[in-house]
Amino acid sequence: MLATLRRFLPYLWPAGAPGLKARIIAALLLVVASKLVQVYGAPFALQGAIDTMAAGSRDALWLVVALVAGYAAARFGGTLFDNLRNVVFERVGQDATRRLAASVFRHLHALSLRFHLERRTGAVTKVVERGTKSIDTMLYFLLFNIAPTILELTLVLSIFGTRFGGWLVGGTVAMVVFYIVFTRWVTDWRSALRERMNDLDTGAVAHAVDSLLNFETVKYFGAEEREAQRYDRAIAGYADAAVKSENSLALLNIGQALITALMLGGGMALIVFGWSSGRFSPGDVVLVSTLLTQLFRPLDLLGMVYRTVRQGVVDMGAMFDLIDAPAEIVDVANAPPMTVTRGHVRFEGVGFDYGDGRQILNGIDLDIPPGTTLAVVGPSGAGKSTLARLLFRFYDPTAGRITIDGQDIAQVAQASLRSAIGIVPQDTVLFNDTIGYNIAYGRADATAAEIAEAARGASIAPFIASLPDRYDTRVGERGLKLSGGEKQRVAIARTLLKNPPVLILDEATSALDSRTEADILDTLEAIERGRTTIVIAHRLSTVVHADRIVVLEGGRVVESGSHADLLRLGGTYAEMWARQAAEREAALAEA
Repeated sequence: MLATLRRFLPYLWPAGAPGLKARIIAALLLVVASKLVQVYGAPFALQGAIDTMAAGSRDALWLVVALVAGYAAARFGGTLFDNLRNVVFERVGQDATRRLAASVFRHLHALSLRFHLERRTGAVTKVVERGTKSIDTMLYFLLFNIAPTILELTLVLSIFGTRFGGWLVGGTVAMVVFYIVFTRWVTDWRSALRERMNDLDTGAVAHAVDSLLNFETVKYFGAEEREAQRYDRAIAGYADAAVKSENSLALLNIGQALITALMLGGGMALIVFGWSSGRFSPGDVVLVSTLLTQLFRPLDLLGMVYRTVRQGVVDMGAMFDLIDAPAEIVDVANAPPMTVTRGHVRFEGVGFDYGDGRQILNGIDLDIPPGTTLAVVGPSGAGKSTLARLLFRFYDPTAGRITIDGQDIAQVAQASLRSAIGIVPQDTVLFNDTIGYNIAYGRADATAAEIAEAARGASIAPFIASLPDRYDTRVGERGLKLSGGEKQRVAIARTLLKNPPVLILDEATSALDSRTEADILDTLEAIERGRTTIVIAHRLSTVVHADRIVVLEGGRVVESGSHADLLRLGGTYAEMWARQAAEREAALAEA
């Protein structure tokens, strides 16, 4: 807990932000002013009014009125200072939330692909949401509840000690200590229940997100009721945990109320006994009652504050665990930017496995001269797409190296490497925004004219022109409002706008029908010209134009050559070609 709080404190006192620090100091001064008014203003004004009235003199009417007015003014002053404090401090809390949330978001994008493949997106976003929401609450309670309560307790004890003796001081301290111990004991028990409830909540949300993201798959298999039952079981577990948590809260509230009631009754009884012997006045009973009641108000919130701070620490700890997750792929110290002048790509003895003992690539040697097209084919699981992930440096090879224009990609800045490579992936996922936004994602500073030019190059401009909102047409979640061919053309336009010297086409037409595939292939072959291109394909008919074709099998290059050379060789490629040709003929015959 203390370690989490230590990491949290720099966000409370941000370096290089004198304006925010000034706000914190001003807010703390307002806290002190509020407590002084509440402890020394309102209670003593009310005590004076009661004692003056008890004296029985009607001549002091205006003094009593003045004291009552002072009491009312002090009550208003406390509220005024508290709200001014909130106004002054709000910017600090929001700024801390913003900076920590942005830091976590940047780090999540810096983590490796392996991390994101092993985590559920819904669970990660829930952790970030809880962690960032806890910041503002933690700041508020630490500064404006716990610290002011300690200050108020100190002031009240000093008054009790000087005016009423050690018995009242001892009783108040004993009550506060017992109250804190009881609150902590019950809250710690409740925290275990709440952590269980949060785990179930996270699991339910993660399942819901996963199910909705795979909406089409659910529909394909008629699994709506199955998914609903799984979700119902998940939230039923959460409901049971929530009931236990809320019932334990009732026990906490009853115990706290009993302790404070005993202290209030005991304290006032002590003053009444003193009054009976002439040591204290009727106003002293009111003074003690008012001071204890005011002290009980923040103490009544102590259980909620402790729970909130404790839960905030848990939530922030989970978020800090995300921040502490090491980035698998990092730039070397002082990594220079990559300079690509020709686009000569080489894989030199590249080996790779995902850490599970299964070797994916074994000693891959590929030389792709500038401006040429290399096609990589082979059965599923041969390691074709892994080549693209290694070239983008989503992973590092376990053996060998990859170079572009003689520069080892592991020794240059990742941002410069990825800016030099474009990709049209097999599964084009678009942002839930406009067509124009998705095309412009290829280059942040692109003008409207450049976006339109990229759309023309991808042969999607006529389709966009036919839409009522043109480039402002929203594509829906993951681009589901567009057909497969339209999504692929948006992906092509996005890559054209990026204008990279090195291009990867990763099964770019595998999900398309034959007619759409033929149209897309013409567009792809046009954008390949003048670029170093790696085409990863399963359908051999899409790569016959390549300058060189390599066949991967079991993570090794088993054949290499042009389309004609490989057919003459009569090996694996020729076998695949004959099988796919037979499948095409069978499909045509059935049609």
